[in-house]
Amino acid sequence: MSGIEIWLPLILVFILLAIRIPVCMAFIGGAVFYFGFIATEMPLNMILSKMVSAGMNMNLMAIPFFITAGLLMNYTGITSRMMKFADLCVGHMWGGLAQVNVLLSTLMGGLCGSSNADAAMQCKMLVPEMEERGFNRAFSAAVTASSALISPMIPPGVMLILYASITENSVLDMFMAGYLPGILMCIVLMLAVTYVSHRDGYRPVREKRATAKEILHGLVECFWAILMIVVLIVGLRSGIVTATEGGAVLCVLCVFVGMIIYRELHPRDLVVVAKEAFASVANVFGIIISATVFGLYLTYAQIPQKLTSLILGMDVGPIGFLLLVNVMLLIMGMLIDSAAVLLIAVPLLYPVAMQLGIDPIHFGIVCILNLSIGALTPPFGATMYQCCNLCEIEMPEFLKQGKELIAALLIALLVVTFVPGIATLLPAMMK
Repeated sequence: MSGIEIWLPLILVFILLAIRIPVCMAFIGGAVFYFGFIATEMPLNMILSKMVSAGMNMNLMAIPFFITAGLLMNYTGITSRMMKFADLCVGHMWGGLAQVNVLLSTLMGGLCGSSNADAAMQCKMLVPEMEERGFNRAFSAAVTASSALISPMIPPGVMLILYASITENSVLDMFMAGYLPGILMCIVLMLAVTYVSHRDGYRPVREKRATAKEILHGLVECFWAILMIVVLIVGLRSGIVTATEGGAVLCVLCVFVGMIIYRELHPRDLVVVAKEAFASVANVFGIIISATVFGLYLTYAQIPQKLTSLILGMDVGPIGFLLLVNVMLLIMGMLIDSAAVLLIAVPLLYPVAMQLGIDPIHFGIVCILNLSIGALTPPFGATMYQCCNLCEIEMPEFLKQGKELIAALLIALLVVTFVPGIATLLPAMMK
């Protein structure tokens, strides 16, 4: 089958997403349109069968555990202790609380893994405090949204698990690949905050740098959070636990620390966490299952093969292809949920990347970083809208105050694109 008709379901999905139809409905609509009106020889009950099998993928079972663990952090006392430690480390720098905001997202990324959860937490915890200390509310929201994008990059980010599942790469390799790009994002954002703070007069929180004794004391208070990260990575690296089992262990540790060690987690909090986790997991799995169904159309219509032939025929080379991917994914990330774009774009672009000899781990990090930045930009950036709503500010003001932060993240993207070793160094060292 050839001609424009095989592209119609893909066009239909983008139209449905543009008019704000829920992502899962748009994907299923595209697949039903194709198999109902174009490839009619395929029985429609195949769609139902594919939905059931997608929900039974054991590799994705890690996602509910890591989402739940991230939510538990807010109730166990771990988050508040990590914030105090971040203040000890960077509170003396220009833009003190803004620097704390960035560093806290980096530290919590290893436990939270979700930009939306991180943004919601810091909008409640840090933005009011920043505003009270004289920071512009829109700048506070922009810092919160920008720093929250580090969370999907630092293990156990949900996007890292999704990419590994789609491409059948190692989850551990993707986890290790995320650390250096996440740290790079932290560094460029802190530099951007320093520049803006000097310009706008946002002074340090602390009068002088914390002593080594104070930092050591703060580190001891964060012992259990650090132990969780170590247990997770060592367990995965040694093969003692799978990613799913590691997520379950992380949840148990959170409950143990919150109830027994810090005694800040109450049984009634578990009900609240369960409700929030159920809503988040249902949203993610709804997208995954519907995107898997849409993938049935992509496979049957041989869209990846056609796209591969088209791009290889352009003779753009690996660097040109990665730059093209950057532009495509940034635009798509502005319009559509990041997880949805990952599930659409990776099956299409991954075969081309492999044909061009691009490292699959490097390609995954580039994709995830692109989509994270897209969530910060108009017209439909999800993280941007979340912070604007929670902080009650208008989008133009958010963009005005956050333009330097967005520019810093774009610089980080280009560095990761042109220096593959930033993504591949740690996975290679672990082998």
